[in-house]
Amino acid sequence: MLFLNSIIKQATVLLFGTTGEILTEKSGHLNLGIPGVMFFGALGGCVGLNAYVKTGSNPVMITLIAIICAIIFASFIGVLYGFLTVTLRSNQNITGLAISSFGAGCYKFFLQSGAINLKALSAHNAVFAHVFGSYDKLGWFGEVFLSHGILFYLAIAIAIAMSLVLNKTRTGLFLRSVGENPATADAAGINVTTYRYLATIIGSAVAGLGGLSYIFYYTGFSVDSANAAIDISGWLAIALVIFTMWKPTLSILGSLIFSVLSTMGTYIPNLHAYKNLIEMLPYLMTIIILIVTSIVGKRETQPPASLGINYFREER
Repeated sequence: MLFLNSIIKQATVLLFGTTGEILTEKSGHLNLGIPGVMFFGALGGCVGLNAYVKTGSNPVMITLIAIICAIIFASFIGVLYGFLTVTLRSNQNITGLAISSFGAGCYKFFLQSGAINLKALSAHNAVFAHVFGSYDKLGWFGEVFLSHGILFYLAIAIAIAMSLVLNKTRTGLFLRSVGENPATADAAGINVTTYRYLATIIGSAVAGLGGLSYIFYYTGFSVDSANAAIDISGWLAIALVIFTMWKPTLSILGSLIFSVLSTMGTYIPNLHAYKNLIEMLPYLMTIIILIVTSIVGKRETQPPASLGINYFREER
């Protein structure tokens, strides 16, 4: 069960990051700053919870405050990225990389400066560990399906809801049209700027919950182990977007597969140098999927046609 729990916790981190990036990319924006967004989500949760635990300890409030503050902090980065790439039309790749470095730097500065009492926060780790208190009374079913934290179930709910919105609603249709051909969407009366801003901000908010999950759910407020791991998880989430072919529901399965490949090296003894090869498998699988989908050439397996391309209305 230890291996299963580790897989679920890592998959939760990846699922938030992946679904957030899928939403952003569906609007035509390639946000390579997901690692930085996740750092800000983790920082926001820590800041909010650090302020609350000084005056209260209600489990529901602890959960809500951590999630809301993570969303606020990550959304701020989404606004910043949107302003730079949508309004100022700066290069999306360079902006994303700058956001990654900025988020990592802010996270390390504030959490390692002693401004946040992580020891006090770790006392509330059980709030995020399990959402169903009596899961152990249901035998193997409870252990497998009900023994996880609220963030895991929230990640699945968001992925399913996002798939429904993108594929079954007019809003999703407009968003996909903006990502495919913003000039045509603009001519049809769709506000390209609004859709790209909203997709970037909401996508960042969702991805920020991945950073929160790593600190609060996966490691139990271990800052040192999260410094590099959140960064790695952010890049894995970006790779997972390609692996799942921009489908939020498929990202649920994909995050579990990536999580198994990323964590199995820790549980298999005497791997030595082979552990690095195993940890490389998610990226190798992504490359294989990218090659296969490129050869097949079906529209539904390809990224949005305008992905990474800024829209200049004057050129329409």
